[in-house]
Amino acid sequence: MDPLSQVVAVMRTGRPHSLRLQAAGTWGWRYPEVRGAAFHVVLQGSGWLRPDSGDPVRLSAGDVVLFPHGTGHGLSSGPSTPLTELCEGDSGHRVLAAGTQADAPELVVLCGQYLLDRDRPHPMLAALPDVVLLPNRLGRHPSLHAAVELLGREVEAPEAGSDLVVPALLDVLLLYVLRAWFSGTDCAGTHTAGWGAALSDDAVAAALAVIHASPERPWTVESLGAVAGLSRAAFARRFSALVGTAPLAYLTWWRMTTAARLLAETDLPVGAVARRVGYASEFAFAAAFKREYARPPGRYRSERTAA
Repeated sequence: MDPLSQVVAVMRTGRPHSLRLQAAGTWGWRYPEVRGAAFHVVLQGSGWLRPDSGDPVRLSAGDVVLFPHGTGHGLSSGPSTPLTELCEGDSGHRVLAAGTQADAPELVVLCGQYLLDRDRPHPMLAALPDVVLLPNRLGRHPSLHAAVELLGREVEAPEAGSDLVVPALLDVLLLYVLRAWFSGTDCAGTHTAGWGAALSDDAVAAALAVIHASPERPWTVESLGAVAGLSRAAFARRFSALVGTAPLAYLTWWRMTTAARLLAETDLPVGAVARRVGYASEFAFAAAFKREYARPPGRYRSERTAA
């Protein structure tokens, strides 16, 4: 998989949860902070997004909002309408605000949560702002808007298989949102640093791709520079400037993150996990893993299994 796909796959810990809300008249909901990433997709009508820090923002049909860090916020009919704590109920359950006429909603919004591993967030996601807003602008992000349209149809008129279709579309939605954000097309200008620039830089993206695809290989700065088509020094400078860490430091980070996932999700012996991430010695792997996670691989596995 490409780096963006792998980052999302490693961070995810379960299927996304979704909830369809509709309202009319005067209404306001308060969404508490969540452990993961929250989202809203406005399917019909309009309302006001009320970030915990920052000014209210008007939302319209087709707008998509992602809260990468699960930040608390409000959603209401007006920019200063009082907010009531939302009681979500079961995933997919329709919640109507007080006084809402179910047959004539002024707002329909799909909201929910992506379950992400917050114990070790990937720097790509950690660098995102608290609120990522992608307005429904004509001609922008056709793939994202197609996913939104499919979601709208599926939640409006569920059919056989909807319980699988909706989570799959939500996964697609997350990738499209991140792709759009990192492309810089909804920002002033383009990304000049950070993961947006790293993913669009051919040399750094090539190095990230081989690190993610083959962490077991004995990579050096020189060999990664060769993949990138740069000299050792030029590659090290460019990678560090865009990614925010040195190439071998990121390689170690990715190896340990991959190892943690293998320990938690597979029955591979620790020695086999070590070899999968580039360590010929189980002892050396255990020492490196403990430096990153403050406990040896076996204990980490038992704790994650128990959880």
